[in-house]
Amino acid sequence: MNQSGETVRFLIHLFNGRWFMVFASFLIMACAGATYLFGTYSKDIKSTLGYDQTTLNLLGFFKDLGANVGVMSGLIAEVTPTWFVLTIGSAMNFVGYFMIWLTVTGKVAKPKVWQMCLYICIGANSQNFANTGALVTCVKNFPESRGVMLGLLKGYVGLSGAIMTQLYFAIYGNDSKSLILLIAWLPAVVSLVFVYSIREKKVVRQRNELNVFYNFLYLSIFLALFLMAMNIAEKQVHFTKAAYTASATICCVLLFVPLTVAVKQEIEVWNMKKLPVEEVKVESPKKALDLVQEDKEMKSCFLTVFDPPPRGEDYTILQALLSLDMIILFVATFCGLGSSLTAVDNLGQIGESLGYPNHTVSSFVSLVSIWNYFGRVFSGFVSEYLLAKYKLPRPLMMTLVLLMSCAGHLLIAFPVPGSVYIASVLMGFSFGAQLPLLFAIISELFGLKYFSTLFNCGQLASPLGSYILNVRVTGMLYDREALKQLKARGLTRNDVKDLTCLGSQCYKLPFVILASVTFFGALVSLGLAMRTRKFYKGDIYKKFRETPESESESVLVSDSRKS
Repeated sequence: MNQSGETVRFLIHLFNGRWFMVFASFLIMACAGATYLFGTYSKDIKSTLGYDQTTLNLLGFFKDLGANVGVMSGLIAEVTPTWFVLTIGSAMNFVGYFMIWLTVTGKVAKPKVWQMCLYICIGANSQNFANTGALVTCVKNFPESRGVMLGLLKGYVGLSGAIMTQLYFAIYGNDSKSLILLIAWLPAVVSLVFVYSIREKKVVRQRNELNVFYNFLYLSIFLALFLMAMNIAEKQVHFTKAAYTASATICCVLLFVPLTVAVKQEIEVWNMKKLPVEEVKVESPKKALDLVQEDKEMKSCFLTVFDPPPRGEDYTILQALLSLDMIILFVATFCGLGSSLTAVDNLGQIGESLGYPNHTVSSFVSLVSIWNYFGRVFSGFVSEYLLAKYKLPRPLMMTLVLLMSCAGHLLIAFPVPGSVYIASVLMGFSFGAQLPLLFAIISELFGLKYFSTLFNCGQLASPLGSYILNVRVTGMLYDREALKQLKARGLTRNDVKDLTCLGSQCYKLPFVILASVTFFGALVSLGLAMRTRKFYKGDIYKKFRETPESESESVLVSDSRKS
């Protein structure tokens, strides 16, 4: 009886533990990247509804708008529990994508363009609720490993496109319309299953914490390599339904392997809690800085808006949004992420214009997804290593990533045989690397107190850049070139259902413009690196280590290797 009771208590401890929460967050993030699959099913929307490229890019803009305008989810998270945030996200995800699936399969009457824009905006916006619920909570639970944590979590988002592709081949076969149905129900179900596992925990310092994250990293790399191998194999060999099912099964097993690492860590914490501990209570006097901060908080936020604390302390929302650092970061994000989103959204049409078959276009989308993952974990782990060892400012890493993105855009503008494969790798890697860097920089410069709102505000530049660069530049230039080709064939716009452009000229000028804009963003990011180099030379995580040693749980975990 005692043993069964002990088992029940351990299971309760496990499901409430920090490490199980990390595993649950991995699964939620692995289903939260549906927006990156737009290139796969956008052709179905275009052909079924008879859209031209400008209208399709407008739809892509509203997808990016929904995916990046997460201020509402951030504000809701400030006043409600995490389970409520995740539940809202699940409902929005299902409603938005399910309506799109009903539309493209002809089960409902053809909606107006604004209705389709609304559907995809609602569906895409749901990923902000997953991000705010899982990602922000994990960063607050592991503040000293935030770069690593952001890289891993956003890495799983990057892999989600390739993971869902494997699952939809296994479940529905080669039917891209059914992919939209999978996107509707799967992320919603996963979020609801783990809705009570994601919550803010007491921060407990663990000496082997970084080693555990490296274990998670190795497992996720193995998953990424498997997905890449499957992507290559599917293009070389004809896969049967059974082969796709086997591939998807292995993929699911690899997704659950990190659970073993989480269980092992929770067992260690459980065993340490049972060790006898001599309780020592130490009264920690309030520091002068805390008193000053309290005094500032008593004043109106409007009175202190232009009197921000030093970098790294907790800014108010207005102080952060009106600071020069945030404005510079906003411009760099507008240029970098705006250009990257434009490139990813047009990938399907780029392949079509250059004469690649459909299965090859799908491989471009999978390549972007997989290298998106590598970019995210690379920027998270490597920037954390360079920061700890060489005090290298994180914005400098952003500059290097944007320069890599420029090279990818130029390979699309001036294509040679096989260049789209290389461009997909470069664009996927650089696109993935930008988000963890952006979120980490915001958390480091402006503190964690209002991080759930500030990181969502910080990425608002992304949909704005996407609208201008995707709809107003790329889409219009593509359609102009397509109309020229129609005129040369003696046809008008009314003679064809969808407007299609063929040849390397379709995307030459748009991607030259994207490369120029991204290069400007790199220069702006370099300016931020120069402004913050003194801040990054210091110990930016010092305040998280200034906790009273009287907290027995912290002492237990820190001294676990001694016993």
